[in-house]
Amino acid sequence: MSAAVIVFPGSNCDRDCKVAVERSTGERVQMVWHQDTALPDGLDLIVLPGGFSYGDYLRCGAMAAQSPVMQAVKKAADDGVAVVGICNGFQILCEAGMLPGALMRNAGLKYVCKPITLEVTNGQTRFTSAYQGKREVVMTQGNGDGNYFADPETLARIEGEGQVVFRYVDNPNGSVANIAGLQNTRGNVLGMMPHPDRAFEAELGSADGADLFRSIYAAA
Repeated sequence: MSAAVIVFPGSNCDRDCKVAVERSTGERVQMVWHQDTALPDGLDLIVLPGGFSYGDYLRCGAMAAQSPVMQAVKKAADDGVAVVGICNGFQILCEAGMLPGALMRNAGLKYVCKPITLEVTNGQTRFTSAYQGKREVVMTQGNGDGNYFADPETLARIEGEGQVVFRYVDNPNGSVANIAGLQNTRGNVLGMMPHPDRAFEAELGSADGADLFRSIYAAA
C-alpha cells in the first residue's frame, strides 16, 4: 500500500499518523506539504491529520480546506483513493465539502482529552473490515470542536445510506446522533473525531486504531 500524510501549518499529529500507518501495515508513508499541487503517484491512502491547521482561525479546517493540495486530494477521492480525516482532518473534509455536516464547539465548551469507547456502527466498510464483527473499540479523543452537527434532512440521508461508521458509546461533546465518524456515499472518504493514530499499539492503551489502517490495507 502506498500512503501519504498531508502536512498543514499547525498540524501536530502528522508524524503520529505516519508512524501509526507504518507500524500497522508495514508500509512506508510519504509526507506531503499543503502547498504542493500534486500528490505522489499510485496512492492507496491519504491521511489528513489532527492538529490546529492555521491556528484554527476563522473556523477549524476552513483555511486548510483552501490549501493548494486539497484540489489534488479531491481529485484522488473522486478516483476512488481512500481518504481519512482525523480530528482536524475531519473538520477539513467537512469544510471542503467532501463530507456532509459541520463540527462545532463541544457542548460543554471544554477541551476533551481521554480514551473513548466507540460502537462500530458499520462493520462492512473499507475502513472497518478488519474488526471482524467486533462491536466496540477504544480510541483517544482530543478536541475542543468535535461536536458534529447536521440538519434533520441531512442526518436522515446519512442514516438512511449507512454513512455512519462509528458512534460514541458515551457522547463526550454533544454530537448529533452520537456520531463519531462517517463516510461519504461512495465509501472511500472517512472523517472521524477520535484518534486511531493514538491507539495503534497496546502500550498506548489500545491497539484498535491499527485495525482501521489494516482494513484499508486489505482493501487496497
